[in-house]
Amino acid sequence: MSSESSSAVAGTAPEPRRRRSAATTPPPGESGRLTPAVTGFAVAAAVGGFLFGFDTAVINGAVTAIENNLGLDAVGLGVVVAVTLLGAAVGALGAGWIADRIGRPRTMLTAGVVFFVAAIGCGLAQGVVDLAVWRLVTGIAVGFATVLGPLYISEIAPAHVRGRLASMQQMAIVLGIFVALLSDSGIAWVLGGADAELFLGLPAWRWMFIAGVVPALIYLVLALVVPESPRFLVARGRVEAARRVLIRLQRVAPAEARLLTDRIEESLQHKDAGRFRDLLDRRRGLLPVVWVGIGVAALQALVGIDVIFYYSTSLWESVGFEESAAFGLSVLSSFINVAATVVAIVLIDRVGRRRLLLTGSVGMFVSLVIVSIGFSTARLVDGAPQLDGVWGPVTLIGANLFVVAFAVSWGPVVWVLLGEMFPNRIRGVALSVCAAANWLAGVALNFSFPSLRDVSLPGSYALYAVMAALSFLLVYFGVRETNGRSLEEMEASAGRGGTEGPSR
Repeated sequence: MSSESSSAVAGTAPEPRRRRSAATTPPPGESGRLTPAVTGFAVAAAVGGFLFGFDTAVINGAVTAIENNLGLDAVGLGVVVAVTLLGAAVGALGAGWIADRIGRPRTMLTAGVVFFVAAIGCGLAQGVVDLAVWRLVTGIAVGFATVLGPLYISEIAPAHVRGRLASMQQMAIVLGIFVALLSDSGIAWVLGGADAELFLGLPAWRWMFIAGVVPALIYLVLALVVPESPRFLVARGRVEAARRVLIRLQRVAPAEARLLTDRIEESLQHKDAGRFRDLLDRRRGLLPVVWVGIGVAALQALVGIDVIFYYSTSLWESVGFEESAAFGLSVLSSFINVAATVVAIVLIDRVGRRRLLLTGSVGMFVSLVIVSIGFSTARLVDGAPQLDGVWGPVTLIGANLFVVAFAVSWGPVVWVLLGEMFPNRIRGVALSVCAAANWLAGVALNFSFPSLRDVSLPGSYALYAVMAALSFLLVYFGVRETNGRSLEEMEASAGRGGTEGPSR
């Protein structure tokens, strides 16, 4: 989510229709080559995104067992789930500062250690307090991952492929969610249920958390072998080391490596870092473009996507599905999320950001209304709601249509848009504010859902449908199409104090 990675993704224009080997000379005016080394280390950095997805979604399969074993009420469950996102906000704020002082690989190594320890801590937690603490620690590592992956990838990638490589982070996140739900389902199936105590005296739900040590170990090993980024080396005065890294990664000639490091030095010398006060506006509090960005970032969370990936197993159980079926439905939703994200990556430069967002808002609204109506038809059987007849599959289809609508639009597109809509002088600080708004909105969503579910499950989805409708209105009236526009044009728009109205 770093400003550098987002702007890198945003600034990549569609390539000309001609074949070009990845390792050949780039188009005129660009430097560096896409080589197997660049791709490999970009994948290594994106493993942090995988851990982000895995460790935030792994609680899905353990929710019901945690409620039963630790005696959690709705508020306690909301705290255990939402505290991870609060930790992520803290971790994201500190990750860039730490990475600028000890380097990218060392910060990755630190994050990997935290992921490893926190996975064991969550698995062995004996009460709600220590589980919440370990989930908070997990969140801090997640916050590190949201910054480190895109930051490192943007600094080692040649300019003409930076967008494609940076998209690995988003793909890694959704793959992490998918593998977490698949892991939960597999563990529950092998051990005979989330509460089964069939392995080393620990119930299955604890092993769901402990399974996180595997990707954490992989991340630790990769952090030991990835080279330091050229940008960091130049910033620390190690220019010759930066040139050696560029020659090794991008297979450029020494003269070209010298030119690239000279450009990095020049950009560092003339960089005018934005400050929070640069976002302020006397009449509106913040610049209009910043308010729009905050709204877009917050609504990305408030439409309720986390409910599908963090609570879906217990949700399907609560309306009459057996535990094994509920696990399977959660895995299915996650697989659909992965496939739809691939579609989004293909479409984003062809269809445009604004059109994808508007279409996604409509799809989310319709599907959430279907889910809300479906749950409203549930009848009580032995004190538990149950979906009968056609409404079971209809509600299931509606939930998965929501996942598709989100994954091809608001999931990946929001961060691309935010990277493009702000002018250069405030992009970094504006993106930090928007990222904080996104995390805090996620905290509010995850903390409130268990209570909203107890009050009215159909009502909670109706509320998310309202948020989807608001997302359409915000994009329609407040967001310009940024695809194909230069960042200097964004500078001019913000300089006049607004977004110039939507460009259709």
